[in-house]
Amino acid sequence: MSTITSPMVEPLSPSPVPGRKRGRGGSTLWRYLVIRFLLIFPTVFILVTMVFVLMRITGDPITVALGGKLPPDQLQERIHSAGYDRPIIVQYLEYLGNIFTGNFGNSLTDNQPISKLLLTHGTATLELAFYALIVAFIVGIPLGMVAAYFRDRWPDASLRIFAILAYATPVFFAGLLLKLVFAVFLKVLPVAGRASTRTEIDFQSLPGRTGIYLIDAIRTGDGHIIGDVLSHAILPGLALGLLTAGIFLRLVRTNVIGTLSRDYIDAARSRGVPERRLVTKHALKPALIPIITVIGLQIAVLLGGAVLTETTFEWKGLGFELAFYLSKRDFVAVQGIVALLAVIVALTNFIVDIVAAIIDPRVRY
Repeated sequence: MSTITSPMVEPLSPSPVPGRKRGRGGSTLWRYLVIRFLLIFPTVFILVTMVFVLMRITGDPITVALGGKLPPDQLQERIHSAGYDRPIIVQYLEYLGNIFTGNFGNSLTDNQPISKLLLTHGTATLELAFYALIVAFIVGIPLGMVAAYFRDRWPDASLRIFAILAYATPVFFAGLLLKLVFAVFLKVLPVAGRASTRTEIDFQSLPGRTGIYLIDAIRTGDGHIIGDVLSHAILPGLALGLLTAGIFLRLVRTNVIGTLSRDYIDAARSRGVPERRLVTKHALKPALIPIITVIGLQIAVLLGGAVLTETTFEWKGLGFELAFYLSKRDFVAVQGIVALLAVIVALTNFIVDIVAAIIDPRVRY
């Protein structure tokens, strides 16, 4: 009787999970960051193109800005010398080439180089956005935790109403109210400007000025100058920062409440960990990840709100200058300012993506 010997079967190796490539986490991170960086260029290109087209809908910038103020022959001469009588596609290609070389042209109103204007006033807008983000973090995150801790009780309801009001109130109206209360009635804070006249004079003699008043004030080492700069920044920072604080408050509340329902939180609660410790330590960090993601979107909101805030408080940044040149119908200057704001928003979103990818690896897949 013969015996049938079965062949030895090799154990099957585990098949790779579909849709997920093998590789180190570092290579995945770098691939993600490279893709996000490359997306900056089409984003800026689309925004700059939209601005160019919208500015040209009403006609050439010189006719819009100076029409009716110059004789027809002089107006046509200036249009021809500026090249605005050429085909629109030629103007567009020249405009893109000038932007890539850093040449934004000169303003029609006061013949100022746009690149110099952007360097002079761009730092003021960035400083105001920084103050607003500080206010948003200080107000929004702690109050969001309080609202989650007192869920469905009167502190929670009150804070949710505050968040809605903070987000829905127009920036200029909030600024006027703050000026009325703290500058007119209480007289404890300055009504407008980035610094007092004496501080401005001191800054003129400071070598290597950065244009960021807080840094320049710290460099002087004078406590009075530092206090003067900070006192001028409180009201504009509050007016613009409360807009974002309302969003942060609601996001933190929602995410902390969601985190408190997780299994590991229930396990910690069963071991007798106090509820306050669960909120402040165990539930806060996961709730901050959506905040980091939203910051990139909020930068665009802050820069948009900076136009009204800077006009209300005479904070001479890009928003203040943008409102001025819009009133003068100087579309050459407006194009340059909006193009720089588009670059700032795109770069800020890229930086936020980097931070979010480092903190939460899930965004890389």
